[in-house]
Amino acid sequence: MMKRFLVIAILCFSVCVVRAQSVSNAPEKVKWFTDARFGMFIHWGLYSGAEGIWEGERLRNGNNYAEWIRYRNRISQDDYIKLAKRFDWNRIDPEQWVLLAKRAGMKYILITAKHHDGIAIWNSRASSNNLTALSGSDRDVLKELAAACKKHGMKLGFYYSHWLDWEHPDGWDHNQEITGRISDEQYDRYWQTKVLPQLRELLTNYGDIAMIWFDMWVDYKTTVVKKAQLDQVIKLIHTLQPACLINSRLGFPSTYPGIDFETLGDNQLGAVYTDHPWETSGTIANSWGYNALENEYKSTSQLLQSLIGNVSLNGGVTLNIGPRADGSVPYEDVIRLNEIGSWLSKNGESIYGCTGLKLRPDQHDWGRITTKKAGDKQLVYLQVYNWPLDKILRLTGIVSKPEKAELITDNGRTRLNYTQAGPYTHIELPNVSGDHFVSVIALTYSKPVELNEKAVAESTFGGLALTGSNSAAQSHAYKIIQFDGVRPKHTVLDTAGNLTWRIYVSNPGNYNANVSYHNNSKNDLSIQLNADNQNLTGVLKPTGRVVVEPHDSYTEEFVDNKIGTFKFPKAGYYDLTLTVNPSLGQSLSLNRIWLSKE
Repeated sequence: MMKRFLVIAILCFSVCVVRAQSVSNAPEKVKWFTDARFGMFIHWGLYSGAEGIWEGERLRNGNNYAEWIRYRNRISQDDYIKLAKRFDWNRIDPEQWVLLAKRAGMKYILITAKHHDGIAIWNSRASSNNLTALSGSDRDVLKELAAACKKHGMKLGFYYSHWLDWEHPDGWDHNQEITGRISDEQYDRYWQTKVLPQLRELLTNYGDIAMIWFDMWVDYKTTVVKKAQLDQVIKLIHTLQPACLINSRLGFPSTYPGIDFETLGDNQLGAVYTDHPWETSGTIANSWGYNALENEYKSTSQLLQSLIGNVSLNGGVTLNIGPRADGSVPYEDVIRLNEIGSWLSKNGESIYGCTGLKLRPDQHDWGRITTKKAGDKQLVYLQVYNWPLDKILRLTGIVSKPEKAELITDNGRTRLNYTQAGPYTHIELPNVSGDHFVSVIALTYSKPVELNEKAVAESTFGGLALTGSNSAAQSHAYKIIQFDGVRPKHTVLDTAGNLTWRIYVSNPGNYNANVSYHNNSKNDLSIQLNADNQNLTGVLKPTGRVVVEPHDSYTEEFVDNKIGTFKFPKAGYYDLTLTVNPSLGQSLSLNRIWLSKE
Protein backbone atom coordinates (compact mmCIF):
# COMPACT_ATOMS: atom_id res chain seq x y z
CA MET A 1 0.00 0.00 0.00
CA MET A 2 1.19 3.51 -0.71
CA LYS A 3 0.26 6.87 0.76
CA ARG A 4 -1.61 9.61 -1.00
CA PHE A 5 -3.14 12.70 0.43
CA LEU A 6 -6.17 14.69 -0.59
CA VAL A 7 -7.54 17.89 0.85
CA ILE A 8 -11.14 18.62 0.03
CA ALA A 9 -12.99 21.82 0.87
CA ILE A 10 -16.71 22.25 0.52
CA LEU A 11 -19.22 25.03 1.01
CA CYS A 12 -22.84 23.91 1.13
CA PHE A 13 -25.63 26.07 2.45
CA SER A 14 -29.38 25.63 2.73
CA VAL A 15 -32.13 25.35 5.30
CA CYS A 16 -33.89 22.06 4.85
CA VAL A 17 -35.63 19.22 6.59
CA VAL A 18 -33.16 16.34 6.56
CA ARG A 19 -34.26 12.83 7.33
CA ALA A 20 -31.67 10.76 9.14
CA GLN A 21 -29.17 10.03 6.39
CA SER A 22 -29.90 6.32 6.41
CA VAL A 23 -27.32 3.76 5.46
CA SER A 24 -30.28 1.71 4.24
CA ASN A 25 -30.22 3.92 1.15
CA ALA A 26 -27.12 2.00 0.04
CA PRO A 27 -27.59 -1.01 -2.26
CA GLU A 28 -28.76 -4.03 -0.28
CA LYS A 29 -25.57 -6.05 -0.84
CA VAL A 30 -23.51 -3.19 0.64
CA LYS A 31 -25.77 -2.55 3.61
CA TRP A 32 -23.88 -4.88 5.96
CA PHE A 33 -20.72 -2.92 5.20
CA THR A 34 -22.25 0.51 5.79
CA ASP A 35 -23.85 -0.79 8.99
CA ALA A 36 -20.59 -2.33 10.26
CA ARG A 37 -18.39 0.77 9.88
CA PHE A 38 -15.40 -0.94 11.54
CA GLY A 39 -13.26 -3.88 10.49
CA MET A 40 -9.82 -5.42 10.91
CA PHE A 41 -7.13 -5.39 8.23
CA ILE A 42 -4.37 -8.01 8.60
CA HIS A 43 -1.08 -7.62 6.74
CA TRP A 44 0.60 -11.00 7.15
CA GLY A 45 2.80 -12.76 4.63
CA LEU A 46 6.33 -13.81 3.84
CA TYR A 47 7.53 -10.26 4.59
CA SER A 48 6.44 -10.76 8.22
CA GLY A 49 9.50 -12.97 8.66
CA ALA A 50 11.87 -10.11 7.76
CA GLU A 51 10.33 -7.71 10.33
CA GLY A 52 11.51 -4.65 8.40
CA ILE A 53 15.20 -5.59 8.61
CA TRP A 54 17.42 -7.27 6.02
CA GLU A 55 20.97 -8.41 6.83
CA GLY A 56 21.28 -5.83 9.58
CA GLU A 57 19.90 -2.99 7.45
CA ARG A 58 16.53 -1.36 8.05
CA LEU A 59 14.07 -0.71 5.26
CA ARG A 60 15.44 1.53 2.49
CA ASN A 61 12.52 3.93 2.42
CA GLY A 62 11.32 6.67 4.70
CA ASN A 63 7.78 5.32 4.91
CA ASN A 64 9.08 2.17 6.70
CA TYR A 65 6.38 -0.05 5.16
CA ALA A 66 7.85 -3.44 6.10
CA GLU A 67 5.76 -5.37 3.56
CA TRP A 68 7.76 -3.63 0.82
CA ILE A 69 11.15 -4.88 2.00
CA ARG A 70 11.85 -7.22 -0.88
CA TYR A 71 11.46 -4.42 -3.41
CA ARG A 72 13.00 -1.62 -1.33
CA ASN A 73 16.09 -3.55 -0.24
CA ARG A 74 16.55 -5.21 -3.65
CA ILE A 75 16.38 -8.77 -2.26
CA SER A 76 16.67 -11.65 -4.70
CA GLN A 77 13.79 -14.10 -4.98
CA ASP A 78 16.01 -16.98 -3.88
CA ASP A 79 17.02 -15.18 -0.70
CA TYR A 80 13.55 -13.81 -0.01
CA ILE A 81 11.77 -17.17 0.01
CA LYS A 82 14.12 -18.40 2.75
CA LEU A 83 12.09 -16.26 5.14
CA ALA A 84 9.44 -19.01 5.06
CA LYS A 85 11.58 -21.02 7.48
CA ARG A 86 11.03 -18.34 10.16
CA PHE A 87 7.30 -19.13 10.48
CA ASP A 88 6.45 -20.97 13.69
CA TRP A 89 3.45 -23.08 12.79
CA ASN A 90 3.13 -24.45 16.32
CA ARG A 91 2.12 -20.98 17.50
CA ILE A 92 0.18 -19.62 14.51
CA ASP A 93 -3.53 -19.59 15.38
CA PRO A 94 -5.80 -17.50 13.10
CA GLU A 95 -8.69 -17.86 15.54
CA GLN A 96 -6.84 -15.54 17.93
CA TRP A 97 -6.96 -12.81 15.30
CA VAL A 98 -10.72 -13.29 15.02
CA LEU A 99 -11.18 -13.15 18.79
CA LEU A 100 -9.08 -9.97 18.96
CA ALA A 101 -11.22 -8.38 16.24
CA LYS A 102 -14.39 -9.39 18.06
CA ARG A 103 -13.17 -7.90 21.35
CA ALA A 104 -12.36 -4.70 19.46
CA GLY A 105 -15.94 -4.40 18.21
CA MET A 106 -14.96 -5.07 14.59
CA LYS A 107 -17.48 -6.65 12.23
CA TYR A 108 -15.29 -8.04 9.45
CA ILE A 109 -11.74 -9.19 8.77
CA LEU A 110 -9.69 -8.49 5.65
CA ILE A 111 -6.40 -10.35 5.19
CA THR A 112 -3.60 -10.03 2.61
CA ALA A 113 -4.05 -13.29 0.70
CA LYS A 114 -1.39 -12.10 -1.75
CA HIS A 115 0.55 -8.88 -1.37
CA HIS A 116 2.84 -7.21 -3.91
CA ASP A 117 5.60 -9.76 -3.27
CA GLY A 118 3.43 -12.25 -5.16
CA ILE A 119 3.62 -14.92 -2.45
CA ALA A 120 0.19 -16.33 -1.68
CA ILE A 121 -0.36 -17.26 1.97
CA TRP A 122 -2.50 -20.29 1.03
CA ASN A 123 -1.45 -23.45 -0.83
CA SER A 124 -2.28 -22.07 -4.25
CA ARG A 125 -2.34 -24.47 -7.18
CA ALA A 126 -1.64 -21.54 -9.51
CA SER A 127 1.79 -20.89 -7.98
CA SER A 128 4.14 -23.11 -5.99
CA ASN A 129 5.65 -19.93 -4.56
CA ASN A 130 3.19 -19.80 -1.70
CA LEU A 131 3.70 -19.68 2.05
CA THR A 132 2.36 -23.19 2.69
CA ALA A 133 4.68 -24.87 0.19
CA LEU A 134 7.72 -22.71 0.93
CA SER A 135 7.52 -23.33 4.68
CA GLY A 136 6.95 -27.06 4.30
CA SER A 137 3.66 -26.89 6.16
CA ASP A 138 0.39 -28.61 5.33
CA ARG A 139 -1.61 -25.79 6.96
CA ASP A 140 -4.04 -23.57 5.06
CA VAL A 141 -4.24 -20.34 7.05
CA LEU A 142 -7.14 -19.04 5.01
CA LYS A 143 -9.21 -22.17 5.61
CA GLU A 144 -8.57 -21.92 9.34
CA LEU A 145 -9.36 -18.21 9.32
CA ALA A 146 -12.58 -18.79 7.36
CA ALA A 147 -13.68 -21.45 9.85
CA ALA A 148 -12.94 -19.14 12.81
CA CYS A 149 -14.82 -16.24 11.20
CA LYS A 150 -17.85 -18.47 10.62
CA LYS A 151 -17.67 -19.76 14.20
CA HIS A 152 -17.60 -16.25 15.68
CA GLY A 153 -19.98 -14.51 13.28
CA MET A 154 -17.30 -12.42 11.56
CA LYS A 155 -17.40 -11.59 7.85
CA LEU A 156 -14.24 -12.42 5.89
CA GLY A 157 -12.62 -10.63 2.97
CA PHE A 158 -9.42 -11.09 1.00
CA TYR A 159 -6.86 -8.50 -0.07
CA TYR A 160 -5.37 -9.44 -3.45
CA SER A 161 -2.58 -7.53 -5.19
CA HIS A 162 -3.52 -7.76 -8.85
CA TRP A 163 -1.47 -4.97 -10.43
CA LEU A 164 1.88 -5.63 -8.74
CA ASP A 165 3.57 -9.01 -8.49
CA TRP A 166 7.31 -9.25 -7.86
CA GLU A 167 7.36 -13.05 -8.02
CA HIS A 168 5.91 -13.76 -11.46
CA PRO A 169 8.29 -13.23 -14.41
CA ASP A 170 5.53 -11.43 -16.33
CA GLY A 171 4.15 -9.46 -13.40
CA TRP A 172 4.58 -5.71 -12.96
CA ASP A 173 7.49 -4.30 -11.00
CA HIS A 174 7.83 -0.52 -10.63
CA ASN A 175 11.50 -0.78 -11.54
CA GLN A 176 10.40 -1.71 -15.06
CA GLU A 177 9.84 2.01 -15.57
CA ILE A 178 13.66 2.13 -15.76
CA THR A 179 14.69 -1.32 -16.98
CA GLY A 180 12.07 -1.55 -19.70
CA ARG A 181 8.35 -2.06 -19.84
CA ILE A 182 7.10 -5.60 -20.31
CA SER A 183 4.81 -6.24 -23.25
CA ASP A 184 1.04 -6.38 -23.02
CA GLU A 185 1.27 -10.01 -24.11
CA GLN A 186 3.61 -10.85 -21.23
CA TYR A 187 1.42 -9.09 -18.68
CA ASP A 188 -1.71 -10.82 -19.93
CA ARG A 189 0.08 -14.15 -19.53
CA TYR A 190 0.55 -13.28 -15.84
CA TRP A 191 -3.09 -12.21 -15.65
CA GLN A 192 -4.52 -15.35 -17.21
CA THR A 193 -2.22 -17.86 -15.50
CA LYS A 194 -2.03 -16.37 -12.01
CA VAL A 195 -4.48 -13.55 -11.23
CA LEU A 196 -7.68 -15.12 -12.47
CA PRO A 197 -6.86 -18.69 -11.30
CA GLN A 198 -5.91 -17.47 -7.82
CA LEU A 199 -9.02 -15.32 -7.52
CA ARG A 200 -11.05 -18.36 -8.56
CA GLU A 201 -9.41 -20.34 -5.75
CA LEU A 202 -10.19 -17.63 -3.19
CA LEU A 203 -13.80 -17.41 -4.33
CA THR A 204 -14.34 -21.17 -4.47
CA ASN A 205 -12.54 -22.79 -1.55
CA TYR A 206 -13.37 -20.70 1.52
CA GLY A 207 -17.13 -20.30 1.73
CA ASP A 208 -18.88 -16.94 1.58
CA ILE A 209 -16.43 -14.10 0.93
CA ALA A 210 -17.66 -10.65 1.95
CA MET A 211 -15.24 -8.64 -0.19
CA ILE A 212 -12.21 -8.80 -2.45
CA TRP A 213 -10.05 -5.76 -1.71
CA PHE A 214 -7.70 -4.65 -4.48
CA ASP A 215 -4.78 -2.29 -4.18
CA MET A 216 -4.12 -0.25 -7.31
CA TRP A 217 -4.08 3.28 -5.92
CA VAL A 218 -3.92 4.99 -9.34
CA ASP A 219 -6.18 4.98 -12.38
CA TYR A 220 -5.66 1.83 -14.44
CA LYS A 221 -5.12 4.00 -17.55
CA THR A 222 -1.73 5.06 -16.15
CA THR A 223 -0.62 1.45 -15.68
CA VAL A 224 0.05 -1.71 -17.64
CA VAL A 225 -3.37 -3.09 -16.70
CA LYS A 226 -6.11 -3.07 -19.34
CA LYS A 227 -9.80 -2.35 -18.85
CA ALA A 228 -10.74 -5.71 -20.36
CA GLN A 229 -8.63 -7.47 -17.74
CA LEU A 230 -10.33 -5.62 -14.89
CA ASP A 231 -13.73 -6.39 -16.38
CA GLN A 232 -12.75 -10.07 -16.36
CA VAL A 233 -12.16 -9.80 -12.62
CA ILE A 234 -15.54 -8.18 -11.96
CA LYS A 235 -17.30 -10.82 -14.05
CA LEU A 236 -15.51 -13.65 -12.26
CA ILE A 237 -16.42 -12.32 -8.81
CA HIS A 238 -20.04 -11.68 -9.77
CA THR A 239 -20.32 -15.17 -11.25
CA LEU A 240 -18.79 -17.08 -8.35
CA GLN A 241 -19.95 -14.89 -5.44
CA PRO A 242 -22.59 -12.32 -6.45
CA ALA A 243 -22.78 -10.85 -2.91
CA CYS A 244 -19.01 -10.25 -2.70
CA LEU A 245 -18.07 -6.55 -2.57
CA ILE A 246 -15.35 -4.96 -4.72
CA ASN A 247 -13.48 -1.80 -3.75
CA SER A 248 -12.45 1.10 -5.98
CA ARG A 249 -8.76 0.25 -5.92
CA LEU A 250 -9.42 -2.31 -8.59
CA GLY A 251 -8.54 0.64 -10.79
CA PHE A 252 -11.94 2.15 -11.52
CA PRO A 253 -13.76 5.09 -9.92
CA SER A 254 -16.40 4.28 -7.31
CA THR A 255 -19.14 5.03 -9.85
CA TYR A 256 -18.02 2.29 -12.26
CA PRO A 257 -20.52 -0.61 -12.58
CA GLY A 258 -19.43 -3.42 -10.29
CA ILE A 259 -17.52 -1.22 -7.82
CA ASP A 260 -19.31 -1.30 -4.48
CA PHE A 261 -17.38 1.11 -2.28
CA GLU A 262 -14.60 3.66 -2.41
CA THR A 263 -11.30 3.19 -0.61
CA LEU A 264 -9.49 6.45 0.15
CA GLY A 265 -5.70 6.77 0.27
CA ASP A 266 -3.77 5.00 3.02
CA ASN A 267 -4.65 6.59 6.38
CA GLN A 268 -6.54 9.32 4.52
CA LEU A 269 -9.55 10.33 6.58
CA GLY A 270 -12.74 11.80 5.17
CA ALA A 271 -13.06 15.55 4.68
CA VAL A 272 -16.66 15.94 3.50
CA TYR A 273 -19.94 14.05 3.73
CA THR A 274 -20.10 11.59 0.82
CA ASP A 275 -23.29 9.78 -0.16
CA HIS A 276 -21.78 6.62 -1.62
CA PRO A 277 -20.20 3.90 0.60
CA TRP A 278 -16.53 4.52 1.43
CA GLU A 279 -13.83 3.62 3.92
CA THR A 280 -10.36 4.50 5.13
CA SER A 281 -7.81 1.73 5.42
CA GLY A 282 -5.52 2.80 8.23
CA THR A 283 -2.78 1.65 10.55
CA ILE A 284 -2.48 1.58 14.33
CA ALA A 285 1.17 2.59 13.98
CA ASN A 286 2.92 3.37 10.68
CA SER A 287 3.92 0.15 8.92
CA TRP A 288 1.31 -2.28 7.65
CA GLY A 289 3.39 -5.44 7.88
CA TYR A 290 5.20 -6.16 11.16
CA ASN A 291 8.20 -3.88 11.65
CA ALA A 292 10.48 -4.63 14.61
CA LEU A 293 11.65 -1.00 14.66
CA GLU A 294 8.15 0.50 14.76
CA ASN A 295 7.83 3.53 17.07
CA GLU A 296 5.01 5.61 15.57
CA TYR A 297 1.94 4.34 17.36
CA LYS A 298 -1.27 6.35 17.29
CA SER A 299 -3.11 6.79 20.58
CA THR A 300 -6.46 5.19 21.32
CA SER A 301 -8.04 8.65 21.22
CA GLN A 302 -6.62 9.26 17.73
CA LEU A 303 -7.94 5.94 16.47
CA LEU A 304 -11.38 6.45 17.99
CA GLN A 305 -11.62 9.96 16.58
CA SER A 306 -10.63 8.65 13.14
CA LEU A 307 -13.47 6.14 13.27
CA ILE A 308 -16.01 8.62 14.63
CA GLY A 309 -14.98 11.30 12.16
CA ASN A 310 -15.41 8.97 9.21
CA VAL A 311 -18.80 7.72 10.40
CA SER A 312 -19.94 11.34 10.79
CA LEU A 313 -19.18 11.73 7.07
CA ASN A 314 -20.87 8.44 6.06
CA GLY A 315 -17.67 6.36 5.98
CA GLY A 316 -15.92 3.65 7.93
CA VAL A 317 -12.47 2.43 8.96
CA THR A 318 -10.63 -0.80 8.27
CA LEU A 319 -7.88 -0.77 10.91
CA ASN A 320 -4.71 -2.78 10.31
CA ILE A 321 -2.61 -5.07 12.46
CA GLY A 322 0.65 -6.68 11.36
CA PRO A 323 1.24 -10.00 13.18
CA ARG A 324 4.71 -11.50 13.46
CA ALA A 325 5.75 -14.69 11.69
CA ASP A 326 4.55 -16.68 14.70
CA GLY A 327 1.09 -15.10 14.45
CA SER A 328 1.45 -12.96 17.57
CA VAL A 329 0.13 -9.41 17.52
CA PRO A 330 2.24 -6.54 18.94
CA TYR A 331 1.29 -5.61 22.51
CA GLU A 332 0.64 -1.98 21.56
CA ASP A 333 -1.90 -3.10 18.95
CA VAL A 334 -3.69 -5.38 21.40
CA ILE A 335 -3.94 -2.69 24.09
CA ARG A 336 -5.43 -0.14 21.70
CA LEU A 337 -7.88 -2.61 20.17
CA ASN A 338 -9.06 -3.72 23.59
CA GLU A 339 -9.60 -0.10 24.63
CA ILE A 340 -11.54 0.64 21.44
CA GLY A 341 -13.62 -2.48 22.04
CA SER A 342 -14.38 -1.38 25.59
CA TRP A 343 -15.55 2.01 24.27
CA LEU A 344 -17.70 0.40 21.58
CA SER A 345 -19.29 -2.00 24.08
CA LYS A 346 -20.68 1.10 25.80
CA ASN A 347 -21.08 3.52 22.89
CA GLY A 348 -21.38 1.25 19.85
CA GLU A 349 -24.94 2.36 19.15
CA SER A 350 -23.47 5.70 18.07
CA ILE A 351 -21.30 3.96 15.41
CA TYR A 352 -22.99 0.82 14.08
CA GLY A 353 -25.67 1.60 11.53
CA CYS A 354 -24.94 5.31 11.84
CA THR A 355 -24.07 8.05 9.41
CA GLY A 356 -23.77 11.82 9.82
CA LEU A 357 -25.68 15.05 9.39
CA LYS A 358 -25.03 17.16 6.32
CA LEU A 359 -23.67 20.11 8.26
CA ARG A 360 -20.32 21.75 7.54
CA PRO A 361 -17.45 19.38 8.33
CA ASP A 362 -15.47 20.26 11.47
CA GLN A 363 -17.78 23.10 12.45
CA HIS A 364 -17.89 22.03 16.11
CA ASP A 365 -14.65 22.42 18.02
CA TRP A 366 -15.80 19.98 20.72
CA GLY A 367 -16.16 16.92 18.46
CA ARG A 368 -18.38 15.26 15.82
CA ILE A 369 -21.99 14.17 15.25
CA THR A 370 -23.37 10.77 14.19
CA THR A 371 -27.02 9.82 13.65
CA LYS A 372 -29.45 7.06 12.71
CA LYS A 373 -33.15 6.27 12.59
CA ALA A 374 -34.95 4.40 15.34
CA GLY A 375 -38.43 3.69 14.04
CA ASP A 376 -40.10 7.06 13.52
CA LYS A 377 -37.58 8.81 15.74
CA GLN A 378 -34.13 10.15 14.95
CA LEU A 379 -31.20 9.63 17.27
CA VAL A 380 -28.37 12.15 17.17
CA TYR A 381 -25.12 11.36 18.97
CA LEU A 382 -22.78 14.13 20.04
CA GLN A 383 -19.25 12.70 20.16
CA VAL A 384 -17.49 14.97 22.64
CA TYR A 385 -13.70 14.99 22.31
CA ASN A 386 -13.19 18.06 24.49
CA TRP A 387 -15.31 18.38 27.66
CA PRO A 388 -16.13 22.12 27.95
CA LEU A 389 -14.73 23.88 31.00
CA ASP A 390 -17.91 25.91 31.50
CA LYS A 391 -19.99 22.69 31.36
CA ILE A 392 -22.12 23.92 28.44
CA LEU A 393 -22.05 21.96 25.19
CA ARG A 394 -22.99 24.23 22.30
CA LEU A 395 -24.59 22.42 19.36
CA THR A 396 -25.24 24.43 16.18
CA GLY A 397 -27.30 23.53 13.14
CA ILE A 398 -30.30 21.57 14.41
CA VAL A 399 -33.44 23.70 14.54
CA SER A 400 -35.60 20.92 16.00
CA LYS A 401 -36.01 20.56 19.76
CA PRO A 402 -35.05 17.16 21.18
CA GLU A 403 -37.34 15.10 23.37
CA LYS A 404 -34.48 14.31 25.70
CA ALA A 405 -30.72 14.49 26.10
CA GLU A 406 -28.75 11.74 27.85
CA LEU A 407 -25.10 11.20 28.69
CA ILE A 408 -23.95 7.60 28.17
CA THR A 409 -21.87 6.48 31.17
CA ASP A 410 -20.47 3.23 32.57
CA ASN A 411 -23.48 3.08 34.87
CA GLY A 412 -26.12 3.75 32.24
CA ARG A 413 -27.69 6.97 30.99
CA THR A 414 -27.90 10.29 32.81
CA ARG A 415 -30.58 12.79 31.80
CA LEU A 416 -29.26 16.25 30.98
CA ASN A 417 -31.00 19.62 30.98
CA TYR A 418 -30.90 21.69 27.82
CA THR A 419 -32.28 24.74 26.05
CA GLN A 420 -32.99 25.18 22.35
CA ALA A 421 -33.32 28.42 20.36
CA GLY A 422 -32.95 28.91 16.63
CA PRO A 423 -30.08 26.71 15.43
CA TYR A 424 -28.55 26.47 18.93
CA THR A 425 -28.98 23.71 21.48
CA HIS A 426 -27.19 24.29 24.78
CA ILE A 427 -26.74 21.21 26.95
CA GLU A 428 -25.83 21.42 30.63
CA LEU A 429 -23.05 18.99 31.49
CA PRO A 430 -21.96 17.40 34.76
CA ASN A 431 -18.47 17.99 36.11
CA VAL A 432 -17.32 14.50 35.15
CA SER A 433 -17.26 13.41 31.51
CA GLY A 434 -18.92 10.22 30.38
CA ASP A 435 -15.76 8.50 29.10
CA HIS A 436 -11.98 8.75 29.35
CA PHE A 437 -11.57 8.91 25.57
CA VAL A 438 -14.74 10.23 23.89
CA SER A 439 -17.99 11.01 25.72
CA VAL A 440 -21.28 10.44 23.94
CA ILE A 441 -24.48 12.43 24.44
CA ALA A 442 -27.59 10.89 22.88
CA LEU A 443 -30.33 13.24 21.68
CA THR A 444 -33.74 11.78 20.80
CA TYR A 445 -36.00 13.59 18.32
CA SER A 446 -39.63 12.68 17.68
CA LYS A 447 -39.24 13.08 13.93
CA PRO A 448 -36.52 13.78 11.33
CA VAL A 449 -34.52 16.80 12.37
CA GLU A 450 -34.65 20.15 10.63
CA LEU A 451 -31.23 21.57 9.84
CA ASN A 452 -29.94 25.07 9.28
CA GLU A 453 -26.69 24.64 7.39
CA LYS A 454 -26.05 28.38 7.04
CA ALA A 455 -25.74 29.35 10.68
CA VAL A 456 -22.17 29.91 11.90
CA ALA A 457 -21.39 27.48 14.69
CA GLU A 458 -20.81 28.68 18.24
CA SER A 459 -17.35 28.09 19.61
CA THR A 460 -16.76 26.28 22.88
CA PHE A 461 -15.75 29.74 24.14
CA GLY A 462 -19.14 31.19 23.23
CA GLY A 463 -18.10 33.42 20.33
CA LEU A 464 -18.50 33.06 16.57
CA ALA A 465 -15.52 32.64 14.24
CA LEU A 466 -16.48 33.94 10.78
CA THR A 467 -14.21 32.51 8.06
CA GLY A 468 -14.20 32.00 4.33
CA SER A 469 -15.20 28.38 4.93
CA ASN A 470 -18.43 29.12 6.78
CA SER A 471 -19.67 32.16 4.87
CA ALA A 472 -23.19 31.89 3.51
CA ALA A 473 -22.41 33.86 0.35
CA GLN A 474 -19.39 35.27 -1.52
CA SER A 475 -19.38 37.77 -4.35
CA HIS A 476 -16.37 35.93 -5.83
CA ALA A 477 -14.89 32.45 -5.51
CA TYR A 478 -12.17 33.65 -3.17
CA LYS A 479 -9.27 31.26 -2.70
CA ILE A 480 -8.93 29.48 0.65
CA ILE A 481 -5.38 28.63 1.76
CA GLN A 482 -5.16 25.69 4.14
CA PHE A 483 -3.04 25.71 7.28
CA ASP A 484 0.51 24.87 6.22
CA GLY A 485 2.05 24.31 9.62
CA VAL A 486 2.94 27.97 10.06
CA ARG A 487 0.37 30.28 8.53
CA PRO A 488 -3.24 29.88 9.70
CA LYS A 489 -5.95 28.86 7.29
CA HIS A 490 -7.10 32.01 5.51
CA THR A 491 -9.11 33.42 2.62
CA VAL A 492 -7.35 35.62 0.05
CA LEU A 493 -9.50 38.66 -0.78
CA ASP A 494 -7.66 40.18 -3.75
CA THR A 495 -10.69 41.54 -5.65
CA ALA A 496 -13.31 44.06 -4.63
CA GLY A 497 -16.27 42.20 -3.19
CA ASN A 498 -17.84 40.84 -0.06
CA LEU A 499 -18.49 37.83 2.14
CA THR A 500 -21.71 37.35 4.06
CA TRP A 501 -22.38 35.17 7.10
CA ARG A 502 -25.66 34.07 8.66
CA ILE A 503 -25.39 34.44 12.44
CA TYR A 504 -27.87 33.78 15.20
CA VAL A 505 -27.98 35.97 18.30
CA SER A 506 -29.53 34.23 21.28
CA ASN A 507 -28.64 36.92 23.83
CA PRO A 508 -29.37 40.50 22.67
CA GLY A 509 -26.74 43.10 23.46
CA ASN A 510 -23.41 44.47 22.32
CA TYR A 511 -21.05 42.29 20.32
CA ASN A 512 -17.44 43.14 19.55
CA ALA A 513 -16.06 42.42 16.08
CA ASN A 514 -12.34 41.68 15.82
CA VAL A 515 -10.60 40.77 12.59
CA SER A 516 -7.52 38.53 12.36
CA TYR A 517 -5.71 39.31 9.11
CA HIS A 518 -2.55 39.82 7.08
CA ASN A 519 -2.13 42.88 4.82
CA ASN A 520 0.54 42.10 2.26
CA SER A 521 1.10 45.66 1.00
CA LYS A 522 2.79 48.82 2.31
CA ASN A 523 -0.51 50.71 2.37
CA ASP A 524 -3.51 50.71 4.67
CA LEU A 525 -6.56 48.75 3.56
CA SER A 526 -10.08 49.82 4.51
CA ILE A 527 -12.87 47.36 5.19
CA GLN A 528 -16.52 47.64 6.14
CA LEU A 529 -18.68 45.41 8.30
CA ASN A 530 -22.45 45.68 8.10
CA ALA A 531 -25.15 43.97 10.16
CA ASP A 532 -28.71 45.04 10.99
CA ASN A 533 -28.20 48.38 9.16
CA GLN A 534 -25.15 49.14 11.28
CA ASN A 535 -21.86 49.96 9.54
CA LEU A 536 -18.42 49.57 11.05
CA THR A 537 -15.33 50.82 9.20
CA GLY A 538 -11.86 49.55 9.94
CA VAL A 539 -8.40 50.44 8.70
CA LEU A 540 -6.08 47.46 8.45
CA LYS A 541 -2.44 48.44 8.52
CA PRO A 542 0.34 46.49 6.78
CA THR A 543 1.41 43.59 8.96
CA GLY A 544 4.76 42.58 7.51
CA ARG A 545 6.44 39.35 8.58
CA VAL A 546 7.14 37.45 11.77
CA VAL A 547 10.04 35.21 12.86
CA VAL A 548 8.92 31.62 13.24
CA GLU A 549 12.30 30.20 14.23
CA PRO A 550 15.52 32.17 14.85
CA HIS A 551 17.78 33.05 11.92
CA ASP A 552 16.12 31.29 9.00
CA SER A 553 12.36 30.90 9.24
CA TYR A 554 9.99 33.81 8.57
CA THR A 555 6.42 34.06 7.41
CA GLU A 556 3.52 36.48 7.01
CA GLU A 557 2.25 37.90 10.28
CA PHE A 558 -1.44 37.73 11.14
CA VAL A 559 -2.65 40.23 13.73
CA ASP A 560 -5.92 41.02 15.51
CA ASN A 561 -7.67 44.37 15.12
CA LYS A 562 -10.88 45.46 16.84
CA ILE A 563 -13.19 46.98 14.23
CA GLY A 564 -16.03 48.04 16.52
CA THR A 565 -19.20 46.93 18.27
CA PHE A 566 -22.60 45.86 16.95
CA LYS A 567 -25.73 46.24 19.03
CA PHE A 568 -28.24 43.49 18.37
CA PRO A 569 -31.57 44.55 19.93
CA LYS A 570 -33.32 41.18 19.91
CA ALA A 571 -32.71 37.49 19.52
CA GLY A 572 -32.81 36.11 15.99
CA TYR A 573 -30.95 35.65 12.73
CA TYR A 574 -28.79 38.41 11.24
CA ASP A 575 -26.66 38.68 8.11
CA LEU A 576 -23.19 40.13 8.66
CA THR A 577 -21.28 41.29 5.57
CA LEU A 578 -17.62 42.11 5.07
CA THR A 579 -16.82 44.43 2.14
CA VAL A 580 -13.30 44.93 0.78
CA ASN A 581 -11.90 47.01 -2.08
CA PRO A 582 -8.18 46.29 -2.40
CA SER A 583 -6.07 48.35 -4.75
CA LEU A 584 -4.08 46.81 -7.61
CA GLY A 585 -1.56 44.31 -6.24
CA GLN A 586 -3.03 44.49 -2.77
CA SER A 587 -4.86 41.68 -1.00
CA LEU A 588 -6.34 40.91 2.38
CA SER A 589 -5.64 37.52 3.90
CA LEU A 590 -8.58 36.96 6.22
CA ASN A 591 -8.08 34.47 9.01
CA ARG A 592 -11.36 35.18 10.82
CA ILE A 593 -13.71 37.74 12.24
CA TRP A 594 -14.31 36.96 15.90
CA LEU A 595 -17.73 38.08 17.11
CA SER A 596 -18.26 37.91 20.88
CA LYS A 597 -20.59 39.44 23.45
CA GLU A 598 -19.21 42.22 25.61
